[in-house]
Amino acid sequence: MTPAVAKDTMHQNPQPLIPTTTTTTTVAYAGGDKRRGPLTMGQANMIRCILRDDPTHINIHDVWPVPEGATPAAVTDALRALAVRHEGLRTTFPHPPGSAPVDQVVAAEGTFTVTVLDHTELPADPAEYAESVARAARAGRFALEREFPLRITLLTVAGQPAYVAMAFSHAVADASAMAILREEFAELLAGKELPGLTSLPPVDLAAVEASPAGLRKSEASLRYWERILRTGPQEMFAEPRGRRPGTDEEARQLTLRSRRGGRALAGAARRTGHPEATVLMAAWCALVAHRAGQDSCVTAVPSANRFHARVARSVTTTSQDALLHLDVRVPAFDALVSRTWGAVLNAYRHSQFDSVRLWEMIDRVTAERGSHFGRDVVFNDVSALPAPLLGTEIQSGGDAEQELTWGPPQALPTRMLAFTYRTAPELHISLWAAPSVFTPEEAEGFLSGLVLLLEAAAAGDVPMEALAEVTGIRPAERGPDWLRVDGCWVSPDAVRETLGRAVGGLPVHVAEEPGPYGSAAGAGEAAGAEPHLTAYIACGETPLTPTEAHRALTALIPAAGSGVLAPHRYVLVENPPAEPDRSDAWRRLNTIDEGTGRSRQV
Repeated sequence: MTPAVAKDTMHQNPQPLIPTTTTTTTVAYAGGDKRRGPLTMGQANMIRCILRDDPTHINIHDVWPVPEGATPAAVTDALRALAVRHEGLRTTFPHPPGSAPVDQVVAAEGTFTVTVLDHTELPADPAEYAESVARAARAGRFALEREFPLRITLLTVAGQPAYVAMAFSHAVADASAMAILREEFAELLAGKELPGLTSLPPVDLAAVEASPAGLRKSEASLRYWERILRTGPQEMFAEPRGRRPGTDEEARQLTLRSRRGGRALAGAARRTGHPEATVLMAAWCALVAHRAGQDSCVTAVPSANRFHARVARSVTTTSQDALLHLDVRVPAFDALVSRTWGAVLNAYRHSQFDSVRLWEMIDRVTAERGSHFGRDVVFNDVSALPAPLLGTEIQSGGDAEQELTWGPPQALPTRMLAFTYRTAPELHISLWAAPSVFTPEEAEGFLSGLVLLLEAAAAGDVPMEALAEVTGIRPAERGPDWLRVDGCWVSPDAVRETLGRAVGGLPVHVAEEPGPYGSAAGAGEAAGAEPHLTAYIACGETPLTPTEAHRALTALIPAAGSGVLAPHRYVLVENPPAEPDRSDAWRRLNTIDEGTGRSRQV
């Protein structure tokens, strides 16, 4: 593997800086229209998370550099102009305590505050300091019903503005919206006149979504998601050292800046005749599936739902995942790139949905399947946004052909999260990889391997069987007891242990049986000749039914170890055999009851 220049900035954080003075200014705005309407689907999705999750995880932040010579008054005037221009920034969500909002209210006028931190000087890395201020402002839940959805801190040096550090409520903005606001803020300070708005404000977007066409689109999206949840892998990284997808870990940021990668991506795009974004997505999915030892890659693509002009520059949250399910069983990379184009478009078309109904469907389907769907992999390509996101302009990539830099840790509710900030002239990607699945060396190797794959693809078609040789990335190691069942990697030992706890310690044996079972046989050729699992339970005098056993198991699966999927069949017997480790001994026992709690009817 070609070595990259490595840096570790984790322990280079500056000492806490104490401002000379701290003042708070109240800024009044007026001139907009007062409106009220239902929530958009994106707002409802994020509000659900806001009411449930740790605010430091769900709130978002950005830093806007202030050009030299701009006055504090000019900064506040620009912020005021943005509040008047964008209805989303004037929006609150009234709701009674203990309930979730169903409406949004747009104010015609109001106020917001700007906290000014004045310093005699900023530290050696002022951008990093500004980012730490913005990140700290994420603490504390936004009061959706009354609070202005931006927490604004102006950093000044002897009264001269240097940075605006912002925390946003995710109910009114996402990464794309922050980029739009950042761009417009800079243009206002440069004295430019902003063009008219071309995308819908949230209230009008909600009306489009609630139209008959919008509702049909939502229904189609739910059906698309359900097919993936019923047939796709429930964990991308199902392996002995993994954790369940629902358990958070703290992962450090690893950033790749590679001029080699930028040249290679452009060359691969020219050679294959596909857009760079498609080639990069194909390479990402190929390596994720290869590393995970899976036949397909399931990855969330959060920024995908801004491809329509009516939302492309709307300052609101459109945070609803497009869910890409890409079968990587092709002979070579060029065929995967061609397949990726259609799969991505299909995912994009199905990224608008009623989030409440989506989660109801996810809960129902995973209970029926006896699984726990994990948002294991997230790939967010924001390189096409109108302005670079946090840090991409402030920090210099230097002159190195390729550089890997470690940054600070943050809580990671997924196993693998990547942001692509730029593809030219350098490939700039930040990766957060769960340490339970990736050692630091493996995380570095993954990003370096991505560049190596792109370089090979720029030179010619790459056989999929050669990925390990080309990239240096090795598939996950699983013991011989792991099985591929129902499209998922499963550990029968982990299933047995979890089911035993679920049924109160009764003797349990989990056996591999040949071929599909029951309703799984009607799921189409995807089931193929894969085996299924049968669980034998010696219940003695304990009253128990297969349905009760299945329900008890599925209640434990979200917190269980990796590789746990419900058996297709439960067989209840009275007592365990004399040789409890032998499957044939369990099969010879008299059956009290048998059945399944699973269903795969789409």
